[in-house]
Amino acid sequence: MADSLPVKDLSLNHVYYVDETKGSDENGAGTIENPYQSAVKALQAHGSDIKIQVMKAGTETAPAAYVDISGAALKKAVKKVAELEKKAKKAAEQAAGQAAKDKAEAEEREKLLEAAKKIVLEQDASLPKAEKIKIRQAVESRGRRVKVSGWVHRLRVQGKNMAFVVLRDGTGFLQCVLTDARCQTYDFLTLTPESTITVYGIINALPEGKTAPDNHELTVDYWECVGKAPAGDEAMSNKVNENSDPSVKYDLRHFVLREERASNILKVRSQVMKAFRDHFDHRGFFEVTPPAMVQTSVEGGSTLFELNYYQEKAYLTQSSQLYLETCLPSLGDVYCLAESFRAEKSHTRRHLSEYTHCEAEMAFISFDDLLDQLEEMVCDVIDRVLAHKPSAEILYKLNPGFQKPSRPFMRMDYADAIQYLKDNDIKKEDGTFYEFGEDIPEAPERAMTDKINRPIFLCRFPAEIKAFYMKRCPENNALTESVDVLMPGVGEIVGGSMRIADLEELVAAYKREGLDPSPYYWFTDQRKYGTCEHGGFGLGVERFIAWMLNLFTVRDACLYPRFTGRAFP
Repeated sequence: MADSLPVKDLSLNHVYYVDETKGSDENGAGTIENPYQSAVKALQAHGSDIKIQVMKAGTETAPAAYVDISGAALKKAVKKVAELEKKAKKAAEQAAGQAAKDKAEAEEREKLLEAAKKIVLEQDASLPKAEKIKIRQAVESRGRRVKVSGWVHRLRVQGKNMAFVVLRDGTGFLQCVLTDARCQTYDFLTLTPESTITVYGIINALPEGKTAPDNHELTVDYWECVGKAPAGDEAMSNKVNENSDPSVKYDLRHFVLREERASNILKVRSQVMKAFRDHFDHRGFFEVTPPAMVQTSVEGGSTLFELNYYQEKAYLTQSSQLYLETCLPSLGDVYCLAESFRAEKSHTRRHLSEYTHCEAEMAFISFDDLLDQLEEMVCDVIDRVLAHKPSAEILYKLNPGFQKPSRPFMRMDYADAIQYLKDNDIKKEDGTFYEFGEDIPEAPERAMTDKINRPIFLCRFPAEIKAFYMKRCPENNALTESVDVLMPGVGEIVGGSMRIADLEELVAAYKREGLDPSPYYWFTDQRKYGTCEHGGFGLGVERFIAWMLNLFTVRDACLYPRFTGRAFP
């Protein structure tokens, strides 16, 4: 067979076109129809033995046209190509060098891991038996051999023979120091943050000048891996961090809960819930557990979540108030800490579709008694939370400027609030003032509260803008004995009122609101079979916590927030 003929270089003396305005170095082909944007690209693509023509802008006497590239421009382009080639060569050499280095390091690590597999830790039988403790017991367990299990919060290797692990178990943090073989095993060399381990050793106070959680550390004499967490792209820190989009944080809420801020908020929440229960228990209230599935509304039908209950229409409760009232004749003063549900399509930072509702009802009281009880409850719960040292430390860490509200709380009638808004030029979006009889929305309510900067009892709202069950004021039948508790920074956290005690008045309220009284027969019977003056309130626990901790949104104050468009995970 004859030898193959040499391939002719078709680019030789071939013309390639450049248009700096309309051309493209990414998608161009160097043709008149599809030119390059730069001469550099033409030279890179086809070599130096080519002709280049560039588009010259038109003038008054001559139209735009392709002309041969100038000598200076061509020289500049050739020089740029050389620079780019040199730079690319250097980058390739560096990449090759780095690849070789990475390969050597990987091989070295493989050898190290293989050698580490041969290192087997054994407990020293001569040591005292380790006492199993939680990290919260660490201070009182100093000097004794202990066994502690938890999650690796932080990990720091210091040379070949020393490493530090900060362990977390939900009750606190414990720094552990591992030396020699204990930080040379295969399990340790592949240990990652969020892995679970169990450590054995003695806790000792740190010398002056060194710092660690609770100012001590555990010197490990033996440890074992319980469960390893993924590394690399699957590492938790690569899935979610402080810079992640809020939607990602909600999708991965189960990871966010491991962060210090989120877990600290939940620890304070736990203490707040306990403080409410202790407050009511100390005052002789009984806690009850009302149903979450109901067939009557409390705050109006527009915010009810409907469900199919065995082919009957039912709803998730908006409030447990009506059920609490039925307990008064048998239990006296009662309260509940339960979930309530509001189908408000609101995306504000103080609204949730599911929230924890602290509600209470009291018999044989006056409106003034109700206000006194509310003030006492808010202040007592704060005092109880602050009396719990770990919660107080978290509170002041998250909200350094927190101050207990001074008593008595400011008491302001609705009519005075309308006048305050006018006097302080707080208007509607359309530029007009709020008038008597109109509901005061969240924004102006918060503007007023933040300006006054103290808790406010906003009292005696017009009957037309309040719920059907609220008692009218004896001195003015157009007003109700009602109250909203407003807090700076968060707005309303409590809504309460005296309840209608008179049977005929309640029946008239049903009629006025267009409500069928038959489904409320059990509620009506409270006025028929031995009525009394009574009142109560509902407090949003998440709003209370958001106020105490100065949180931007109430969504941070619950475990898995539920709001418009969010019902998972």
